[in-house]
Amino acid sequence: MGGPLPDGDPAPSDGALPADLPIDPEAPFSAYLHVPFCRVRCGYCDFNTYTATELRGARQDAYADTLLEEVALSRTVLAEADALRPLDTVFFGGGTPTLLPAGDLGRMLHGVVDAFGIRPGAEVTVEANPDTVTPAVVTELAASGVTRMSIGMQSAVPHVLAALDRTHRPENVRTAVAAAREAGLDVSLDLIYGAPGESLADWERSLGAALELDPDHISAYALIIEDGTKLARQIRRGEVPAPDDDLQADMYELADARLAAAGFSWYEVSNWARTPEQRSAHNRAYWRGADWWGFGPGAHSHIAGLRWWNVKHPAAYAQRLDRRLSPAAARERPDADARDLERILLRSRMAEGLPVDLLRPSVRPRVAGLIADGLVDGAAAVSGALVLTLRGRLLADAVVRALTD
Repeated sequence: MGGPLPDGDPAPSDGALPADLPIDPEAPFSAYLHVPFCRVRCGYCDFNTYTATELRGARQDAYADTLLEEVALSRTVLAEADALRPLDTVFFGGGTPTLLPAGDLGRMLHGVVDAFGIRPGAEVTVEANPDTVTPAVVTELAASGVTRMSIGMQSAVPHVLAALDRTHRPENVRTAVAAAREAGLDVSLDLIYGAPGESLADWERSLGAALELDPDHISAYALIIEDGTKLARQIRRGEVPAPDDDLQADMYELADARLAAAGFSWYEVSNWARTPEQRSAHNRAYWRGADWWGFGPGAHSHIAGLRWWNVKHPAAYAQRLDRRLSPAAARERPDADARDLERILLRSRMAEGLPVDLLRPSVRPRVAGLIADGLVDGAAAVSGALVLTLRGRLLADAVVRALTD
């Protein structure tokens, strides 16, 4: 069920945007649709998700209709603010979106497209657990307008999957990828490294298995221990070891080398794609500070510098919308310093780099030190962009601190 929501200012019950919000009607606009259901809670997961026994009054079979009520509300809010525009990307995340019938996901997609329109060639992604992907499901999703599937592979090694509480079998990833390919969808694979008991050889095996499936895109994330998770409790009790930072660094370097040799290029610290066209357009919208509306319990939204987040539990979310109220729990307008920190944090992780002229004049002299330390590419900096080296990607947090402290 994830951690607590952040504090913020009260959100209006009708969801109205502030009259002085500097909305750019030409700015890119995306939709995130959160599906908060999972069969089993993974031990490392801190996302806002719920198993069947945790729903307490919420109905999974009614979820699509409930979310479409928020879509209708959002169209009214944006129309009143003269902020309606076509969607550039749509992303179904979770949870496990494919626990819902493909027809429900299709209705939700048609709902946001009917409300806002969608640009030609827009990227529409659905996250999926390999166990929930069948030829019939992906064929129906493709017919609904889905263009891309992000499959939660995580590992190809059974004992690593067990350490992560993942329930799928490695061979199911292959059948899921084949089904997605047959339906004409682009394929991304998600991997996690640094699980308890995972060796460098285990990780190399997972990388090899992923590359054998010939995906268009691979995300590889270091395991992070989140407070309140089962895995955090296991580590605190000494039942399993905490991730080893040095081993995770070796795993990252191995991933970068193997993926580069296979024709992938990194475009964000944890993401690689075969071609620029196969990079995740939706995630790049987040990293560049574009506008998006997040639909569903616990989902976050951003319009022109205003941020808000919905109530967490599916039952509370449904109750708000049943009463024709906005499901927003609170909102905020970050000040200039907070926006500056976020811009540096996100854009410095991208291969295209952070424009040096976006840095405050007081910290620009520090770039020379980062170059000397081998963290930033010198030639790119001379050309006006702060681009991380491989060493810099391993120490990205240190780079951000140097540019913001």
